[in-house]
Amino acid sequence: MIKHLLISVTAMAAVFTAGAQPAFKGGQRGLNDFLKSKIVYPEYSSRNCISGTVNVSFRLDKQGRVTDAKVQQGPGIDLDDEALRVIKLTSGLWTLPAGYNPTTNLVQPIRFDPDQTLCGQSTIKDMQAAITDYKNRQELENAVTNYYINKYQGKADLSKEATIIALKKQLGFDDELIDDILSKANEKLKQNDLESACTDWNFIRNIGSDKADSFIQKYCSKKP
Repeated sequence: MIKHLLISVTAMAAVFTAGAQPAFKGGQRGLNDFLKSKIVYPEYSSRNCISGTVNVSFRLDKQGRVTDAKVQQGPGIDLDDEALRVIKLTSGLWTLPAGYNPTTNLVQPIRFDPDQTLCGQSTIKDMQAAITDYKNRQELENAVTNYYINKYQGKADLSKEATIIALKKQLGFDDELIDDILSKANEKLKQNDLESACTDWNFIRNIGSDKADSFIQKYCSKKP
């Protein structure tokens, strides 16, 4: 199994426009603790000791539910997705002042820091190279997942399977990675974030493994 990194998440105060501010139930410390407890350090960034700050913008409706959440600024890798996910988990946990304008844009920066004692001699240059590699590998990942999606639908060119298997090996899509993703999906399920857990399980299926099929059948509405 891949060693899990300890997480230090600094959730700074949200940036608000002028006027009365929404308050997280439990205050700023409660928000910091909530975000830290919910973060599931993403697989690629955990493997490559990547740290960074992601700014997530969002709005709150009149019931304090998160809407229009999106990454305003981030490294453009899986940390962005995780920051967005945990902000969505705060939905319904906000108290709004009287007359609050639900079109107000809020920005919450979230800092990700892996435990450097587990990262060996990893340097900033190594981290930057890993971020570049993440962006470059997306096309290869899409080739793999598109192949298996088409295969399940009876549309794949089976003569290309050897090439796809070689791509999987190049990308590190092995049993160790799959077990790690299953573990992270289980943590998300415990947080009642079924949507994100299903995304992880379907990714496993779409790289040609059946290890998540039972979870998909039990918890997800349908296979891709």
